[in-house]
Amino acid sequence: MKLEFEPIQPTPGSSFTLLHFTHAQDRDILWHYHPEYELVYIPRGSGRRHIGQHFSRYQGGELVFIGPNLPHLSFSYEQQGSFEQIVVQLREDFMGDQFLQRPELAAVQQLFFRSRQGLSFGPATRASVGATLRQMLTQPGPTRLLTLLQLLYELAEAPDVVELQGDMGMSALQAREQQRLREVYQHIEQHYAEPITVQAMADLTHLTVPAFCRYFKKMTGQTLTGFLQEYRISQARLMLLGDMAIMEVSYAVGFNNLSHFNRTFLKLTGQTPTDYRKQQAVAS
Repeated sequence: MKLEFEPIQPTPGSSFTLLHFTHAQDRDILWHYHPEYELVYIPRGSGRRHIGQHFSRYQGGELVFIGPNLPHLSFSYEQQGSFEQIVVQLREDFMGDQFLQRPELAAVQQLFFRSRQGLSFGPATRASVGATLRQMLTQPGPTRLLTLLQLLYELAEAPDVVELQGDMGMSALQAREQQRLREVYQHIEQHYAEPITVQAMADLTHLTVPAFCRYFKKMTGQTLTGFLQEYRISQARLMLLGDMAIMEVSYAVGFNNLSHFNRTFLKLTGQTPTDYRKQQAVAS
């Protein structure tokens, strides 16, 4: 199974991502990694647990905290029948660059460090944290953020936790490859509204253009052009939730031609920007 990089966007209006799935979804990305920390709660059922070099099965539900760039299998893989999961995804700096350096957060800093091994929590913590995660689904943004901080403290102090692997992750070669990809991804995050060329990305990663193209395809399963299009359209979808004119959105996410933006948006979402905006207005 091919290891793939999964780009993740925070929930609109939030500094982290909160997702709720009520059935197993067919996903293109199965065996994957991402620079975000990930907390996965599955209230009931059984399934396969494959995190890093750890293989096992869980019974009666699952609560697992996965560190950045630690490969893992989607928990919906091979699931049939009823299935539910709540997922929190966050960057280490989601509260600022020095967030974890605060003395009050020493235990949380240690939790984040240990998560690089993959952490699975027992029934007591799973029940308590699971109830908190359900509350977060309906909380307003400020309350949800405070609840998340309390939840991280609870995980940091949980006695019923198992470290799933002991080698702290990947080989040196894999780590270097992922550091390269983080640099590319960070550059795209900061400059997606500007022209981004393959040559510029090759220079950034100290590779030739052909070597960069092979590397990026291997790591993401996409060409740089395809990845950029998906990233820009994901940003456009967030902007279309506001009042910005569609033409302004087009230029703001790096398209210099409205027709090209409309065609790309339709290809990737199945809707025109106008239809997408109307649908979101009705849903809200």
